[in-house]
Amino acid sequence: MTLLCQPCHSIHLTLVLMTIFSCSVAVTSVFIVSPHHHQARGIVDNKIKLMAKAGFGNRAGGGFGSSGKKNKKKTKSSITTTNDKVRSVSGFSGSGTKPLRVAANTFDSIHKKFGSKCISDLYVRAPANDEQLCWFVGKIARKLENTEGENVPTEVEAVLSQKRLILEYAKQLRPQNLGGPYAKGLEIWIGPGDSEMDVVQNKVSLKKVNGSTADISDMFSVKDVGYNPEIYVGEEIKDGGLRVNRDADGHPIKPVFEINQ
Repeated sequence: MTLLCQPCHSIHLTLVLMTIFSCSVAVTSVFIVSPHHHQARGIVDNKIKLMAKAGFGNRAGGGFGSSGKKNKKKTKSSITTTNDKVRSVSGFSGSGTKPLRVAANTFDSIHKKFGSKCISDLYVRAPANDEQLCWFVGKIARKLENTEGENVPTEVEAVLSQKRLILEYAKQLRPQNLGGPYAKGLEIWIGPGDSEMDVVQNKVSLKKVNGSTADISDMFSVKDVGYNPEIYVGEEIKDGGLRVNRDADGHPIKPVFEINQ
């Protein structure tokens, strides 16, 4: 295996694993791994602006948040209800950018206060495309005390309350594998916070997130959770970033391996 190091587009180091040998067969893959994988906020903001111009938040225009029907009215009560528990989008062109920016800023403030212990890594799988491949799509953070809600949010609640935002963002991050005909039945899997390297080395299993917003406690507040989206730059836009294979239960398919530095 060859390990190359180069400056990351954020303030962290990017590790590129070029060749992985499994059994007697050499499998060439490219993985982008960072100890934190947190993107510089300026990069995230610029990405969000570009997505807004592309209609992020409008499914009819290739984005998300709409059933495709024009001039669909939303009642004030429905908007108020979802704002407390769910980070949602309205369905109009560009509507996904504001909740994404709020989620990213909230992530930053929570992570700054609580550190890595409040983080979980996020992966999305599209069984219609590949039943084993899981794409890294970012991280969630949750407050561990002094919450806006009456209870400390669980890891699952942090995902379910932002599920739609996460999945729709993932479809635009990697449309070749997660969008279009592969978008139906997308799954979210979580791993320990900042565990990308251990995941790549097959040391860590992933856990599938099941449930819906109906499973979120009435004492939960979406203000207590955030989402830091993965950003692709350069060749990642074409070739994709970090992705790993896991079986139906989230366990590594191949043996653990070490990196020779």
